[in-house]
Amino acid sequence: MNLPFGGAEEASRAERLTGAINRLLQELVVRCTKSQDEGVRPYFDVGVFGYGSESFGPALGGRLEGRDLVSISEVAEHPLRLASAIKEMPNGDGGFVETEIRFPVWFELDALGKTPMCEALRTAQTILEPWTQQHPESFPPLVFNITDGEATDGDPREPAEALRALETVDGNALLFNVHISSNTDEPVLYPDAVDALPDDFARQLFEMSSVLPPNFQDKFQEEDFAVGAESRAFVFNAGIFDVIQCLDIGTQLKLKR
Repeated sequence: MNLPFGGAEEASRAERLTGAINRLLQELVVRCTKSQDEGVRPYFDVGVFGYGSESFGPALGGRLEGRDLVSISEVAEHPLRLASAIKEMPNGDGGFVETEIRFPVWFELDALGKTPMCEALRTAQTILEPWTQQHPESFPPLVFNITDGEATDGDPREPAEALRALETVDGNALLFNVHISSNTDEPVLYPDAVDALPDDFARQLFEMSSVLPPNFQDKFQEEDFAVGAESRAFVFNAGIFDVIQCLDIGTQLKLKR
């Protein structure tokens, strides 16, 4: 994770991915805010976990440290810190002016460590199984497994299958697998077969991934992706834009069968 995405980017994958997920959390807060008076509605429970230098575990910081799942309203109330950046903004006269903007940060990614993917998937199942039992009428869980390496603790296909088997009345849990790397080759986005995949690792991630439900297929087709009835929730050799788009579309849609 200390290496950059493909291309000449200076920032590491860890830095870019941390920024993308923090922005996603901020976007979820905005989506759940009906009005300033009503505040943030608890429409989502979210969890962020990391493959760190010590072990796999919860990654949110501050007052949310150590929590598995957190209501989006709690996320809104308890950022780890506020960060700042300089951004060019329109000045009203056709030009731009540099403006300092402040934004919330909820976690910072530990870039070093192994990839205990079997442990990660089993942990997700342990957390989400009681959640699905407590929320049987809810939309099924969405799980995004973002990795830059192979599992270091065995074959993750069996725990992935058990995770995908969790369900509510709206269907099964949806497991996205997103592989990132420094390779500049073209990414493979939402394939429907293993033919286009370069190696056994890619084929393993493909087998672990959920088939995209029909409404996801429709949305990806609207975004000009060539997806069909057998396309998987899988991206191989993703760039940061591919990661952001995957997270964004995935959290926008409701699973309706």
